[in-house]
Amino acid sequence: MTMDTSSNSNVNIGKAPGSYLPESLNPNGYESLTDVLALASKKYADLPAFTSVGRTITYGELNEKSDQFAAYLQHETDLVPGDRIAVQLPNVIQYPVVLFGAMKAGLIVVNTNPLYTPKELEHQFNDAGVKALVVFANMAHNVGKILAKTSIKHVIITEIADFHSPVKRLLVNSIVKYVKKMVPDYHIPNALMLNDVLAKGKGKSVSKVSVSSEQIAVLQYTGGTTGVAKGAMLTHANLISNMYQLGSRLGSIVAERTELYIAPLPLYHIYAFLIHGLTLLEKGAHSVLIPNPRDLPGFVKELKKWRFTGFVGLNTLFVGLCNNAGFKELDFSSLKLTCSGGMPLTHAAADEWKKVTGCQVVEGYGLTETSPVVSFNPIGKERIGTIGLAVAETDIKIQNTEGEALPQGEAGMLCVRGPQVMKGYWNREEATRDVMTEDGFLITGDIAMQHPDGYLQIVDRAKDMIIVSGFNVYPTEVEDCLSSYPDILESAAIGVPDDKTGEAVKAFVVLRANVESLDTKELRLYCKENLAAYKVPKFFEVRKELPKTNVGKVLRRALREEQA
Repeated sequence: MTMDTSSNSNVNIGKAPGSYLPESLNPNGYESLTDVLALASKKYADLPAFTSVGRTITYGELNEKSDQFAAYLQHETDLVPGDRIAVQLPNVIQYPVVLFGAMKAGLIVVNTNPLYTPKELEHQFNDAGVKALVVFANMAHNVGKILAKTSIKHVIITEIADFHSPVKRLLVNSIVKYVKKMVPDYHIPNALMLNDVLAKGKGKSVSKVSVSSEQIAVLQYTGGTTGVAKGAMLTHANLISNMYQLGSRLGSIVAERTELYIAPLPLYHIYAFLIHGLTLLEKGAHSVLIPNPRDLPGFVKELKKWRFTGFVGLNTLFVGLCNNAGFKELDFSSLKLTCSGGMPLTHAAADEWKKVTGCQVVEGYGLTETSPVVSFNPIGKERIGTIGLAVAETDIKIQNTEGEALPQGEAGMLCVRGPQVMKGYWNREEATRDVMTEDGFLITGDIAMQHPDGYLQIVDRAKDMIIVSGFNVYPTEVEDCLSSYPDILESAAIGVPDDKTGEAVKAFVVLRANVESLDTKELRLYCKENLAAYKVPKFFEVRKELPKTNVGKVLRRALREEQA
């Protein structure tokens, strides 16, 4: 079954992924992401663009400081357009400055998780051929351990309060380093501080770099559908297309100049990168960046300062906040849109969020390789449990293991074709061929089904599927059932070996704060009332917490490895 939501049927056929930018998705004629900032900074110069740790940067200041960074790169380094620069920063306002400054100099940005281990950093830096790095001081010690094993020539360091006034900068940075001891000692010869770099670039001209839309803007690393972390080549065309694809689906609920969005998810992750760094920026919105959303008391304290109109999060964050007493006391009268993505949204989490905030969660779906948005629920026509309709100019195909298209209502591999599909994996032609069909569809690795009206529903990741006596069991369905049980806060389901059934379902659960123990007999009866017998967990294990990624996704893989 192929669903075409474009205005021009089969517009994508015969066009290389990442190479084209449909006119329907580019009304302003942008060629690069820097064009987006150029227009936004002109239209919204005095409006706040980003806030973090008590410091707000306007659109005009963002443009000015990114110019300074670009000028430094052009005049004071040997870097040339096409070189890769890694950006290893949490949610601080230095991130958009460095991002757009690097792109103005024609560099390819390699988004890097600040929490990476030295081994992970070494792999990513070498795989991408990184020549320059901007790193948060709190994580610089890990860079120092592997720097000599890479090709990085230029290291620029920034501290959390670097963009504050001199007195506050000194005070906050000193407290973070010497009182809270959050900055381990590091040794990086010839490293420069970001403020010094910007000072060197101030007053110098920025030579405009000719960038075509099919050139790579970002290398976004992902485990993809299989194997070691790979760099998805996302072009300017990919990201501009997706900016408008999402913007079109959000429609008038995101008004120009007036929106204030909370950004707890890291900008180095493609989900937040697109929403806050492009879609909302293009609308003149104000994004409040949260450097550490896991600190729920600190997070809620920050939320009290704002009358926010939008919130971007994911299932685990919604659950955590709704179980925080302080969060429930906040003023949600201005909140009109809550976006969910990154992992499946459970009915229990969606219901609780609406109960607490009065705002319906709108769920979408995407992956790194699609820049990331593939589908999104139409505003006002949301259907919880689905990922909505495919965004504009996007073709969807559900196929079986032989590559044959399946009819509506049958679950199979979700495949996507559209202008947001990556150019390929960096220096990995074989891996790229493995995930692309001959007719240009990306094989997502997710099992999905399509309803007669076009709404899509993710069943689960193919690699997470559990097979019990020959029957397919999708963990998401089991987890959705478990999460609706009154005593359970969070859950995860995996398959474990079983002599009789091949695999059996094992559930890991986190209990709510006021629950001391779990009555597994009662829970099993509850599951039997809501699930087919073969889907009911055979084993239950109570945990204080579940393993998660830095963005809050539950790591089923880690749980499987524990059981091996």
